[in-house]
Amino acid sequence: MDILLKSATIIDPASKHHGKKRDILIQDGVIQKIAASLPDSKSTTVTFNNLHVSQGWFDPSVSFGEPGYEERETLENGLQTAAQSGFTSVGINANTFPVTDSKSQVKFLKTKAYHSPVTVYPIGALTTKSEGIDLAELYDMHNEGAIAFYDYKKPVKNPNLLKIALQYAQNFGGLVQSFPFEKSVAKNGVVNEEENSTKLGLKGIPALAEELQIARDLYLLEYAGGSLHIPTISTEKSVKLIKEAKKKGLNVSCSVAVHNLCLTDDVLDTFDTSYKLLPPLRTQKDRKALLKGLADGTIDGITSDHNPIDIEHKRTEFDHAYFGSIGLESSFGALLSEIDLETAIKGLTGLKKVFGVDEHPIVEGEKADLTLFTPKGDWVFSEESILSTSKNASLLGYPMTGNVYGIINRNQSVINE
Repeated sequence: MDILLKSATIIDPASKHHGKKRDILIQDGVIQKIAASLPDSKSTTVTFNNLHVSQGWFDPSVSFGEPGYEERETLENGLQTAAQSGFTSVGINANTFPVTDSKSQVKFLKTKAYHSPVTVYPIGALTTKSEGIDLAELYDMHNEGAIAFYDYKKPVKNPNLLKIALQYAQNFGGLVQSFPFEKSVAKNGVVNEEENSTKLGLKGIPALAEELQIARDLYLLEYAGGSLHIPTISTEKSVKLIKEAKKKGLNVSCSVAVHNLCLTDDVLDTFDTSYKLLPPLRTQKDRKALLKGLADGTIDGITSDHNPIDIEHKRTEFDHAYFGSIGLESSFGALLSEIDLETAIKGLTGLKKVFGVDEHPIVEGEKADLTLFTPKGDWVFSEESILSTSKNASLLGYPMTGNVYGIINRNQSVINE
């Protein structure tokens, strides 16, 4: 595959061409030349209005359904959606059937996605069948290519189990994830416990349920050592707790979901189950704290937390609907409506280092792992914008800025029409 990108503004602080408009020649999946102007050659020439290029985006928390829940999303369609949304690599959660809790399940995902332009990184379950009782085959899954261990959206109830996981995973540099959710405090809550939950008569999930779990997990990390990642935090105090832990030198990282950066629980008055999310949408005060935490580096990166749910389990009473929203195709446009371009790109690439995913700066001789986009253009995310099989989109109707043109990765390209 030979491609010549014309007049592309490079957004990559790791490159000497950062912020400059350049032509980029890619041959056999490798960046061969970068210059102010390169002559047309036999390569396929790619030109777009206001073309920008960054290192390929990585999302460490993506659910597709397959195997077991193909009616929600197949791997093929999910990876195509990821590519068209600008993501060159994704971490696939273990909320499948069977659960990804063995090396054979890890191998299945990697084999199934072998020819995709999107690089797949399986997330192995932390415990067998994600039941929270016995540790899964962490070392075997690590050797097969799992980049972290996480019982998706299920908290580690037993603190001793998390302690042992952190200690064991240190032996091979494994990353343990712990979902910040204390069930005994949250009980049967479905939305944020605040003024809006009271007005609407919906059971609340207090911020305490998240913060209590984070405080516990940080104590365990300080005792046991190891590497801990706290996915999708949502409250002001969670940001403070993690900031303090980092100052103490603990090896902790965290992420935030796009919808928690963009929406608050004020949208709940429609009773739209697309807004039933875990963690729930919080207050404006929390949202501002998350944006600040992202800007100052306390929050290491952003995830779409893409979780397709079929109609049967979404279009029902709010109490009975499943938690979750799709988010790959709306991530970039929604972020640019809230934050500046460089912060957005840092958020979309920053978790590579946390999860041990190779980074490929935009320099000559480096592998071409690129996302193509424009930061200009205002539009509204509509049903026609949805690429996923499931349609449970929390950002439906949300104003967007910028567009994705496509990706180049694994010696392949996906260019949007």
